[in-house]
Amino acid sequence: MRTAPRRRALAFAAALCTAAATAVLAVTVQAQPAVAAPAGPPARPAPPATPSPSLTDHPLTAAPSPLDNPLKGFARFYFPGDNQSTGYPLSLAWSYFGLSEVMTNAANCGSYDWSIVDSALNEIASYGNQAAIRFFMEYPGGTGSHPGNSIPHCFDGHVTYRNNTFWGTVSPDYDSPYLLSALSNFIAAFGARYDGDPRIGFINLGIVGLWGEWHTWPFDTDTADGYPNLMPTDAHGAQIIQAFDTAFNKTKLEIRYPDSAGGAANARDIGYHDDSFCYREGSPLAGVTLPQSLGGASYSQLQRAVNMGVENKWITSSMGGEVRPEIQSSAFASWPGGSGQVDNMKACIELEHTTWKINQTSQSYSPSDPNVAAAVRLMGYDLSATHAYFPNTVSGSSATVGVTLVNNGVAPFYYPWTVTLGLKNSAGTVVKTWDTPWDLRTVQPLKIRAFPDWGVGADPTYRDFGYPQYFQAGVSLTGVATGSYQLVLRVRNPLEAVSANAKKLRFGNATQNADGWLGLGAIGVGGGGGGDTTAPTVPTGLASPAKTASSVSLTWNASTDAVGVTGYRVLRGGTQVGTSATTSYTDSGLSASSAYTYTVQAYDAAGNVSAASGPLTVTTSASGGGGGIGLDDFDGNPAYPSAAKNDLAKWTGGNCFLNGGGNGVVSGGALTLQYNNCGWFGSDVATDVSAYTYLVVRVRGASGGEQSHFNLSLGGASKVFGDYTLDGGGHPVITTSYQDIKIPMVANGISRTSPAQLAMGFWYGGNSSISIDGLSFSN
Repeated sequence: MRTAPRRRALAFAAALCTAAATAVLAVTVQAQPAVAAPAGPPARPAPPATPSPSLTDHPLTAAPSPLDNPLKGFARFYFPGDNQSTGYPLSLAWSYFGLSEVMTNAANCGSYDWSIVDSALNEIASYGNQAAIRFFMEYPGGTGSHPGNSIPHCFDGHVTYRNNTFWGTVSPDYDSPYLLSALSNFIAAFGARYDGDPRIGFINLGIVGLWGEWHTWPFDTDTADGYPNLMPTDAHGAQIIQAFDTAFNKTKLEIRYPDSAGGAANARDIGYHDDSFCYREGSPLAGVTLPQSLGGASYSQLQRAVNMGVENKWITSSMGGEVRPEIQSSAFASWPGGSGQVDNMKACIELEHTTWKINQTSQSYSPSDPNVAAAVRLMGYDLSATHAYFPNTVSGSSATVGVTLVNNGVAPFYYPWTVTLGLKNSAGTVVKTWDTPWDLRTVQPLKIRAFPDWGVGADPTYRDFGYPQYFQAGVSLTGVATGSYQLVLRVRNPLEAVSANAKKLRFGNATQNADGWLGLGAIGVGGGGGGDTTAPTVPTGLASPAKTASSVSLTWNASTDAVGVTGYRVLRGGTQVGTSATTSYTDSGLSASSAYTYTVQAYDAAGNVSAASGPLTVTTSASGGGGGIGLDDFDGNPAYPSAAKNDLAKWTGGNCFLNGGGNGVVSGGALTLQYNNCGWFGSDVATDVSAYTYLVVRVRGASGGEQSHFNLSLGGASKVFGDYTLDGGGHPVITTSYQDIKIPMVANGISRTSPAQLAMGFWYGGNSSISIDGLSFSN
């Protein structure tokens, strides 16, 4: 159900309340075509090429991706003059247009005035955002800025008009040959003007039905209720769909239902637009997004997709829509699940493969809400570079560069935006660029959630789908001065040609810069960079201060360099396993009771590399023994927050706390977080911890009782800390003395194989501080 602010007004809500409960439910119901079989698990794409062994591997560190990446996440309604930079971060704006606002000539249906469209697109673009748009002819009550009756007057006397007495609208005869011809001509002109326009991200196939939603309920195909059918025949609906598909070959299209016009869009590059997303209605409550196998109604969006065998359409076509307005304020409160009229939100996103949703209430969301952030990052693409491959120093006129990208989202990036490599000099200026032929659309999600209808396992079952996608290109260094550079990469948003504020596509990496460039590592051109051919001194004092059954922590003494040490390479058995910008590193994912030999090399910005340190052999603990695996002991090594790494060498950080500039403060071997109903702390795990039973939080509070002040999220579970269940059925209670609170992971629904990130959000009305002495996993 499409909803705009005016339609959410009290008068309209009161009118809805006078209708029977079944009336509200029936707004989304249409007669269903014959049921086909589900498509089933999609075949995996072909595996990518592998890096050339002659290239040096430069591992890259992951970090949370930004919340306003282009063409994904939330969209809010466009209103002329509104400030689009306030509220929750976004990169999309949604706008309706009445057809009569463009077809303005009452005497000529072939005359078009696009000024209202261009004005909106230009203003949206000025904020760096792209638009998602739809045309309509009948809109109950109007939008406040567009007329409710938007039937072009050039139809007068040629097209029969009918009254929808339930909604108080006028419906044209959608089967009229005159109307169909005029619409086909309009759509052709629409495409000729706007197909590929960088200001537009998505176009909805509106025009037909109430709000352009391809239904006229209750005046629909179910005539047994006494209401005549005002919808076009499937054949005539298919003509309109074909006209859109012919007119638009670049800009992504979406239509309301998989079975609109008998499924005429299903064999075309047209996605779907679920505008009652993740809502439950009726008695008993049934979902209008999830399929029947997960408690959905027979008419739900994904049940329609399963019925038509198009549940995998997302691989090539985008999935948009709107979070149902009634639940927008509480949609993510129970993330990853749902409550009441909010269905299982994570399942909705994962099974629909949602890229974007209208969500007007996101205006009031906190940008630091970890539940909302987790949902937004999951939506659409979530790209990260895991490795870059290139020589440390190039003496010739060309070089080969490779990059491995992964997608941790639920959908691909749908546009062939140009991927560019570049060189930054020591001043941070880009001095050379090379456009590549790399196609981001091939970076498919690593895993997908299976429909229960597929019969491949109990829900949730996740299947491997995409791969870490490897790209490689040759670059010419002709004309590049001898010196030291940073190799960088960016994706060019075509909107940059229109707006200097265009949102940059950014990766989930620690070296991602706000200017859009992703740092890949240091490279020397012309023999080592401006005469610096001196390698750093050899690291000394390699030691292992801690180990577990699956990890080894390493420290060493700093090297020195004539210009400056850029970082250190950590080698296990002579093979590089990682890099560190500090003098510590934790190697994880190891086998229990196994011996590993390590060395460390220092390198500088010119690509000079020291000899290896003296070797150190460390034997991991026996499985299940020792102190488990430490996520962070907050001993100041790595430094918090400047190093942005925990004891697993993964990303960590915080914001909105009252101390430490918002990050909290590490002192005396503990992290103290002072809060007043605001604060977020995160620490990436991204390591299989299935060998361990408990998450152990060693914590104390300033006053005691702080367990109700924050939630803790890990491995798909998210609860107020005091609501976790301990062995014996008790619950955590924070006192003023340190205690080890051992949370059994399986019993609390925490995925041990995919724990992802441990996050804590302090938005529950508390005003105090807690000190965390350590976070670990143990038996």
